Amino acid sequence: MNDAAPAPTPAPAPRRARVRAPELIGKGGWLNTGGKDLSLADLRGRIAILDFWTFCCINCLHVLDELRELEEKHRDTVVIIGVHSPKFVHEAEHAAVVDAVERYQVHHPVLDDPELATWKQYAVRAWPTLVVIDPEGYIVAQHAGEGHAHAIARLVEELEAEHEAKGTLRRGDGPYVAPEPVAGALRFPGKALLLPSGNLLVSDSTRHQLVELAADGESVVRRIGSGERGFDGDSFSEPQGLALLPDGRVVVADTVNHALRVYDPATGHVETVAGTGRQWWQGSPTSGPALEVDLSSPWDVAWWQGRVWIAMAGVHQLWTWDPEAGTVEVAAGTTNEGLLDGPAAEAWFAQPSGLAAAGDRLWIADSETSALRYVEAAGDGHDGYVVKSAVGTGLFDFGHRDGDAAQALLQHPLGVTALPDGSVAVCDTYNHALRRYDPATGQVSTLATDLREPSDAVLVGADIVVVESARHRLTRLRLPEEAVRVDAVAHRTQRAATEVAPGTLRLDVVFQAPSRQKLDTRYGPSTRLLVSSTPPELLTDGEGAGSDFFRELALNPDVTEGVLHVSAMAASCDDDPANEYPACHVHQQDWGVPVRVTADGASRLPLVLAGMDGEG
Repeated sequence: MNDAAPAPTPAPAPRRARVRAPELIGKGGWLNTGGKDLSLADLRGRIAILDFWTFCCINCLHVLDELRELEEKHRDTVVIIGVHSPKFVHEAEHAAVVDAVERYQVHHPVLDDPELATWKQYAVRAWPTLVVIDPEGYIVAQHAGEGHAHAIARLVEELEAEHEAKGTLRRGDGPYVAPEPVAGALRFPGKALLLPSGNLLVSDSTRHQLVELAADGESVVRRIGSGERGFDGDSFSEPQGLALLPDGRVVVADTVNHALRVYDPATGHVETVAGTGRQWWQGSPTSGPALEVDLSSPWDVAWWQGRVWIAMAGVHQLWTWDPEAGTVEVAAGTTNEGLLDGPAAEAWFAQPSGLAAAGDRLWIADSETSALRYVEAAGDGHDGYVVKSAVGTGLFDFGHRDGDAAQALLQHPLGVTALPDGSVAVCDTYNHALRRYDPATGQVSTLATDLREPSDAVLVGADIVVVESARHRLTRLRLPEEAVRVDAVAHRTQRAATEVAPGTLRLDVVFQAPSRQKLDTRYGPSTRLLVSSTPPELLTDGEGAGSDFFRELALNPDVTEGVLHVSAMAASCDDDPANEYPACHVHQQDWGVPVRVTADGASRLPLVLAGMDGEG
């Protein structure tokens, strides 16, 4: 890149008429309101921010954390409303939404919208999406993806000033009512590890601690961590994965701190070994001294082939940490979200969340593709690693079906465990089941059901101990000689496909730089657009990378439906000539848009990254 490179052309954003915000409707009702149903009329006079989220989505969890500071600073003028809009069948269960609101410490009202009624009214196309409504009930901004908190904070300040002057701003306490706290040894535990002592170490994620339990899996031996979010001393923030190092210490995936920590059971000492506490963004280093490189929501860790492998859920990759060299680097994945096998550097993952080392294979629970995958040496004289899939077909197919692996289905698995006979146990989280894949026969079976969101499992002698995350406990099971077989229906995503016309489809990514900011073109184009499709034959032209935020896509007349994968990134900087070092910000979102080709379909597909679609 050089200074002479032309600035990219974002999609046009003409002025448009003010749009009244549609009413908030959801069959699941309201949470965190003390039993009261809310309407837009109840929010009049306040600035409302609708956060369309679903609890499986790592990007949605990132946005929850991004909004915490804004929520606290403007609590007398701003009301954040979470609109829970499920992707998976399990996420449409009301009890599961209740659990998720507590698990992720959502401290604002949440509308449970299992049928996506409000999602459709607001024409939302992606998780997460933020919609800002002014005190008079009009939509003033829409943002998809992560990295928009700074822009929304500035918009909030402008709306506060504008409506204070007009007399239309109403300050005061919001409608949030905190639920009653619940006692218990564990609260939404994430992962577990068998210690050399025979005790079990558990990541007690919602309480930001590690808990050592006696061999019975119930008696608390000690707690590690302050119990409050933090990154100093022995504090954690929603820790997840645990792995035993050869020297007896334990490496911890400190997920929301975007870091790896090491805990020494002998001394109780906790130290940071990788990550800066900041979230990785596109363009940041992907290798180097471990304490100088940003990470993104590490969800699980495993010791394999002399290094710690990291399921980097936040960017759909696998990374490694080398304790001796003190370095980290990307090991597999491109950051594109999806299921694509092949050489490690070219593979696609979708929120890898569980790892298990087994000889020459590293097994992976790839949650958003509902897949079981693995990494192994490339072989055949080739250097490096290759990624392969054992179970699962992609982002939009899931369910509970046993039998041949090519036809079997999982639903958002979070954990994987290598078994003594060479097979693999999968914590099939949203099916509330423990499943088994046997590489020797290529068959998938069910080991146990009636578990509640199992997220990990560890072998203890002849038993397997399952982390029942939503039952807040460890459950010990005897490994059965014969597995139970389940024949069940498949599921597809609930989102209706977007109907598009045959021929040429105009793709517009709508981006308007936030107030008092401009596109950062100092080092070349400040935007990036990447387009692909499933199946690849859906597009005959228009795939690939570019810097313009519009693209003419040629649809294959022989393919009537598929998924468009669109990844967009924009960099903007504060527009203040007096500031020699303006702050710069990254806006980023990935869309998977199911499309169906029909004669009367649309010829334009607008995707809003930030701003309002002037042609909508």
